[in-house]
Amino acid sequence: MNPNIGFNVLTREDWTKGTGTPPVVKGLVWFTEGSKMREGTRAGVYGQSVERRLSFSLGRYATVFQADIYAILACLHENQFQGKPEKHVSICSDSQVDLKALMAVRMSPMVQ
Repeated sequence: MNPNIGFNVLTREDWTKGTGTPPVVKGLVWFTEGSKMREGTRAGVYGQSVERRLSFSLGRYATVFQADIYAILACLHENQFQGKPEKHVSICSDSQVDLKALMAVRMSPMVQ
């Protein structure tokens, strides 16, 4: 993660205490989801602002946590390489555990 990029984590209460989208949500809005069914585990990404949908099959052995993380990373990749850099991108996930895990990542100065 780029240390110069700031982000906010919003709770369900942040979304439901007012009407409409919270004021801190700016720019492109993306939704991510991981799910596991009998057929296997899937990761999905939906870009509301750009009307773009992505879906990935991760096989039978991936966990929902892995699918959620994959969806968030796929969303980041899509935004980075879509050719239209945005100053603000909002990624919405229903998993607080996944968001906390990503916030805990620390890069070593030796890794670039």
